[in-house]
Amino acid sequence: MGMPITVEVRDSDDEDLMESVFAYFTHVDETFSTFKETSAISAINTGRISLDAASAEVRAVFALAEQTRQDTDGYFNIWRGDRYDPAGIVKGLAIANAADILRCAGCANFYVDAGGDIEAVGHNAEGQPWRVGIRNPFNIRQIVKVLAISGCGVATSGTYIRGQHIYDPHAPGQTINDIVSLTVIGPNVYEADRFATAAFAMGRHGIMFIERRADLEGYMIDANGQATPSSGFGRYVIS
Repeated sequence: MGMPITVEVRDSDDEDLMESVFAYFTHVDETFSTFKETSAISAINTGRISLDAASAEVRAVFALAEQTRQDTDGYFNIWRGDRYDPAGIVKGLAIANAADILRCAGCANFYVDAGGDIEAVGHNAEGQPWRVGIRNPFNIRQIVKVLAISGCGVATSGTYIRGQHIYDPHAPGQTINDIVSLTVIGPNVYEADRFATAAFAMGRHGIMFIERRADLEGYMIDANGQATPSSGFGRYVIS
């Protein structure tokens, strides 16, 4: 998927289970990558197949993307001018589905991390909630907040590593310069990831969008290094 993926399971050492999790991520990459000519997304973007002729899995992702577009007043949109790019929804969904593979196998203490977006379940080796760090976007070797999470997901959208890859669909061609990082905690990583992407596209107003949703908490860092948390974010912070 073009990013590091880490899985830690505290209550299983089943190698076949781990292989099935990583095989699933490989399948997602083969299906949804915009960089592989053989993927279903590339086939749709080049007109080789229609969306209606795509697999049920692909059509379901497009339906989820459309629902997210409606949920965010259009700030989440997988249409990129001349092609579809569903990465903003596929990554979180893939992590959540990988976590479901582990749950179905009876695992109760684990985390799945793909590119810094995390689904955490149960407890770590010390019997405590899993620890997740939020990077300083101006110095990625530094952690500005440490969170304790269990039974939820965390996702961060920003421009400090991949540059200007998120855009405001309501202002095509304009870069988002007023904020550099927005972390969202949600009931699962799918919810956290899709809304983190949309909220970042809103710029400074994104944290208020997160504030208005009862199932989400957020932490925004602006271009001046000023941090703005949502009202309930502090209950996850341990340092």
